[in-house]
Amino acid sequence: MTVESTMAKRHTSIIGGNACRNRSHNRRVVLDFVRANEPAGRAEIARSCGLSVQAVSNIIESLEHDGLLQADGHRLGARGKPALQYRFDPDRAFSVGVELRPDVAMCALINLSGEMIFWEQSELADASLSCAIEAVSNLVNRAISASGRDQKSWLGTGIVMPGPFGVSEISFAGGTSLPGWDNVDIRRVFSEALGCEVIVENDATAAAISERMSGVARGLDSFCFVYFGTGLGLGVISGGHAQGGAMGNAGEIGHVITASGGLSCACGNRGCLEMYASRASALRYLSDSGVAAANGNDLSALLRENSPVLSSWLDRAAEHLSRAIGMVENLLDPEAVILGGVMPEPIVAALVARLDLPRGSVSNRKDRTIARVLQGSSGRHTAAMGGAAMIVHQTITPSITVYS
Repeated sequence: MTVESTMAKRHTSIIGGNACRNRSHNRRVVLDFVRANEPAGRAEIARSCGLSVQAVSNIIESLEHDGLLQADGHRLGARGKPALQYRFDPDRAFSVGVELRPDVAMCALINLSGEMIFWEQSELADASLSCAIEAVSNLVNRAISASGRDQKSWLGTGIVMPGPFGVSEISFAGGTSLPGWDNVDIRRVFSEALGCEVIVENDATAAAISERMSGVARGLDSFCFVYFGTGLGLGVISGGHAQGGAMGNAGEIGHVITASGGLSCACGNRGCLEMYASRASALRYLSDSGVAAANGNDLSALLRENSPVLSSWLDRAAEHLSRAIGMVENLLDPEAVILGGVMPEPIVAALVARLDLPRGSVSNRKDRTIARVLQGSSGRHTAAMGGAAMIVHQTITPSITVYS
């Protein structure tokens, strides 16, 4: 069950403006409200979105013409007059998301509700730009063809990559980055290769957007997503919008120090969270203990076998994650922290079960209606779906600017 399913209809915190210059913004305000509260009538939409009934009528007519809203019969109004209701049409358009990692490209095609229509991944011979462009172009073309979608309904593509972006002291630490990409205008090269609108985002932020659209974060406006990818990242959603930071690198939680003087990290620090609670750290811990494991399937098998070595790693990882989550809670005050990504789901569940969260946290409240930590629902599909969700988000979600 998603959080949204337990909640009543909600009013939007983003209001419209009645001036003509705000037409695009107002369309997104109305569309976002109907998507979250369908079915909805014109008067209800106008009250909730801060628009006149006439403005709403004009917007609905436009959205109906574009196929994004459809009439859904009448409902008896407060004065006894049946009010025509409207629903969101999620299959009118689609978007594509591609997650690029050093060894693989993963592609997802979704409709406007975040439902995954197509999924495929392709191994990369190397992480060079030319190899990635070819692989991504082939994946996207197959996705559109296999799903039977009309390219005219293609909103764009979200390209998702591990951070950090730009050159910094941790840009090329370990095996999480794509070497040789630091001076590349990624958005431009993929836009030219694919012939569509392109958004570029880090994997953790994309994963968070995906979970809000169609996962356990539906109904949450402020939350954090701990993403297990090649390394560890943190996606931060506040007020319904992703937080990127000055260079798009907000959320590099993998290099937060959770053990003073601890294990040496390739970034130059000692005691980074990534050294204790990432997929790479699990494989390294097992190898150092003489246990063979090369991938996520091996980790899942060891969990089923109740491997004492894996259990020992889980205990240690949960200890470090608990400290980091407590820090995130007190810094950002999220409604919840979500764990997920390409780490096998049974391993994530085992980590969540072992967490010993700090008592001294702003999130430790008696009036909570959901757990402080939740497990993500999309698994290894999360970041690629998030890339596609970013395009949808841009299309149907209003900005936080309040127009007068």
